[in-house]
Amino acid sequence: MTRRTSAECRYPPAHSPTPTLRREALPGSDYVISCIEVSGLGCVRADNDIPLKFGVSQCIGDTVGPGGLFKALRTAPVWLEVLKDCETDCPNAWVLNYTNPMSLLSLAAFRAARMLTVGLCHSVQGSSRQLAGYADVPYEEMEWACAGINHMAWFTKLEHKGRDLYPLLLERIDADPELYEKDPVRFDMMRHMGAFVTESSGHFSEYVPYYRKRRELIERYCRAGYLGQESFYADNWPNWRKAADERRQRVLKGDEPLAEAKRSTEYASYIIGARESNVPFTIHGNVLNRGLIDNLPQDGCVEVACRVDGSGIHPTPYGELPAQLAALCASNMAFFELGTEAVLKRDRQAALYALMVDPLTAAVCSPAEIKQMFEEMWAAQAEFLPGYQ
Repeated sequence: MTRRTSAECRYPPAHSPTPTLRREALPGSDYVISCIEVSGLGCVRADNDIPLKFGVSQCIGDTVGPGGLFKALRTAPVWLEVLKDCETDCPNAWVLNYTNPMSLLSLAAFRAARMLTVGLCHSVQGSSRQLAGYADVPYEEMEWACAGINHMAWFTKLEHKGRDLYPLLLERIDADPELYEKDPVRFDMMRHMGAFVTESSGHFSEYVPYYRKRRELIERYCRAGYLGQESFYADNWPNWRKAADERRQRVLKGDEPLAEAKRSTEYASYIIGARESNVPFTIHGNVLNRGLIDNLPQDGCVEVACRVDGSGIHPTPYGELPAQLAALCASNMAFFELGTEAVLKRDRQAALYALMVDPLTAAVCSPAEIKQMFEEMWAAQAEFLPGYQ
């Protein structure tokens, strides 16, 4: 049996007349891999610079906080159009979503579409390998458990041959400043909260109210690049995008060979392989919380271990997270819940409420300042936000 996979890559604004090939690609597809981008480079500076004017410092700014909220408001309506077309053209396909903001877009899909959809990220498999390196143990011999939400899942079990690796890691970061400098925010959270988190130090620092609310804290805990550099994506994404587009054009013209494809740890190919072969494979996917993590909001989006086989994607119940970790996840889930409401109802007020409860934004700004920031961002991006009340 021949399977078809279609992929969505970059998309114009929802109101744009620019035609796409989506309706030609989708019919008969068994897998849809979504990697869409709405607005291109049109909102990069507004997502970063307007919040920064109000004191909200972002490193990445595309999944949470002001930048993440407005990316969701722009992207989710188009994402839901894609899913609507899938329901007509390939209703039995599995939709593998890689588009950020992962938690919010996945939740919108679970609430508003009928497609089998799972949100995919590389933070769990990447961080688990980092931890094996930090602890200097063979990855294949490390035993671990991880659950939470996307970019804030926690390694609640971390062992090697029955030995708890957390005391070892705490000793190492105290004795070796160079090791600590490789992941300062995450190691600090591990020290104070009792577990290592899945997202990079820089990006994770946007999810909590601790590290970016004052200039001296940014200087103390944040470093260059993905370790927390202010405006890192906004300053570099346009150049990365330009270089990638130029390389693609050289490949298409035959001026540069297409790089040899090598299988990475990204989950999509393993999911397809598990379904086609009916040989189970375990991923960590973003799915609807229906009895999976007991002390997080039910019907929210959580990231847990899932067994994949020929019959489907089967999330594994985790139980209860340690209370302090659940509290941090829940604060972000409130942001995602309100953001999803804003998208599904095209409700501008719900979007403002989402920004009001964002942990970092609330740590920096008063409600009146948040509203002013929101209004300025909306005015700057209005052409990409049609249809909201």
